[in-house]
Amino acid sequence: MKRRRAVPRLLLNLGLGLAALATAAPLLWMVSVSLMPMGEANILPPRLLPSRPTLEHYREIFTQLDLGRSFWNTAVLAVSSTAVSLLLNSLAGYAFAKLRFRGRDRLFAALLLGLVVPAQIGMLPLFLIVKNLGLVNTYLGAMIPTLTSISGIFLIRQFAQSLPDELLDAARVDGASEVRIYATIVLPLLRPILVTLAVLTFVGSWNDFLWPLIVLAGEDRYTLTVALANLSGEHVQDTELMMAGAVLTIAPILLPFFALQRHYVEGLLLGSVKE
Repeated sequence: MKRRRAVPRLLLNLGLGLAALATAAPLLWMVSVSLMPMGEANILPPRLLPSRPTLEHYREIFTQLDLGRSFWNTAVLAVSSTAVSLLLNSLAGYAFAKLRFRGRDRLFAALLLGLVVPAQIGMLPLFLIVKNLGLVNTYLGAMIPTLTSISGIFLIRQFAQSLPDELLDAARVDGASEVRIYATIVLPLLRPILVTLAVLTFVGSWNDFLWPLIVLAGEDRYTLTVALANLSGEHVQDTELMMAGAVLTIAPILLPFFALQRHYVEGLLLGSVKE
């Protein structure tokens, strides 16, 4: 009986292992190519591993091509956007879940209608607003689309609905203000979903290309994705150099994702079953 159960389990694990390998293969090849000497990635038959690992392409990126500035711009935007997004989305999500005010449910239903509208459609009116506010080619202008999101408010609201009303009412009876209740009671209880939202927001902000391309006009404020896109036109044949740039783009988002993976999955699972 145990052997019959072991065979399907073995096949399942084998299938998952092969799927994971197929998913990781392009990333591993990208890292390998970034360490190859110039021109080695274009020889036939293609090599899987560098004959002589080198970091010259990474040095060129930071010394000659000055992508370090773009890396810093991206880091500032991603971290700032994530921090502000967690504050604003958690406030709105908690209000929709636990605070009673006229039109709350109708307002939330209207808000959800925005999920069916593609983000690209709203970019033109959003750009005009940013332009009228004088925020074109500024960090704040680049951050605006990620500061709040309907999906973020929805995640927080679904999770916050599970918080016991008795706990919040007891705090109110003891004289605690709504701000103190939010800061000392609600935020610690929202930690799993906040970690999940932080990962999603950070990854989205770090990888964003279209909006920074539209709103940032000066090269000194370019994000990493925009700078690499411009770089590819001049160094399209330098495969190893472009792969080194791609590694620098994805490494900062892979590291926190793996570090926070347990909390990320926990937040998604809890948020999906709370009523």
